[in-house]
Amino acid sequence: MGGEGWVFGAGEGAIPDFVNHKRRLADIYLLADPHYTGRVTVPVLWDKRRNTIVNNESAEIIRMLNSAFDAFTDVRTDYYPPELREEIDRVNHFVYENVNNGVYRAGFASSQEAYEEAFLALFAALEELEARLSGRRYLAGEKLTEADWRLFTTLVRFDAVYYGHFKCNLRRIVDYPSLSNYLRDLYQVSGVAETVSIDHIKRHYYGSHRHINPTGIVPLGPALDFSAPHDRARFAS
Repeated sequence: MGGEGWVFGAGEGAIPDFVNHKRRLADIYLLADPHYTGRVTVPVLWDKRRNTIVNNESAEIIRMLNSAFDAFTDVRTDYYPPELREEIDRVNHFVYENVNNGVYRAGFASSQEAYEEAFLALFAALEELEARLSGRRYLAGEKLTEADWRLFTTLVRFDAVYYGHFKCNLRRIVDYPSLSNYLRDLYQVSGVAETVSIDHIKRHYYGSHRHINPTGIVPLGPALDFSAPHDRARFAS
């Protein structure tokens, strides 16, 4: 995201808009509603038959993608199984409040008090997740669920962005044995690595938050290897 907001690209790792052939995501919002003046956010689930935005809330989209399109695919992987829903919802709430949103509360804090409150809650939560994952492969037990994918998006960005850019610098994820192995386990699930571009992630955060990083300089590090072996298979039954 740059001066034009979220844009589609044609460069390495970027995907153009093959559906509406627009450059800016803002133009997609205006296609759905010509009078729209609100924030333009990602992700976006687009209905190309009705030419409108179905949803732009990630927590709701992940649920839709889990089952709403079953009629069009033979894939029946269920990341929100009925027997685990109560536990998934509980973990999701904890992770969102303290980790997913916690890094932003720390990074965008406008007072020392607010920053420290978010910072301490974040690292207390990471310690709790580290302990939880030391005894089980995934957050809700032995099944990979949406709770894991919702935590993954923050963990995969943490050492490259949140640790420095958002001043979440007590520890890196690589400093937590269980969390770092768990992160590599998720990253190595088939098809996931192709969706992660640390270069794009760093350019977005360091380049677009000029009130935090006025120069817009993007750091060259850190060296990360999510494809390194992990130890999570020890929990396999």
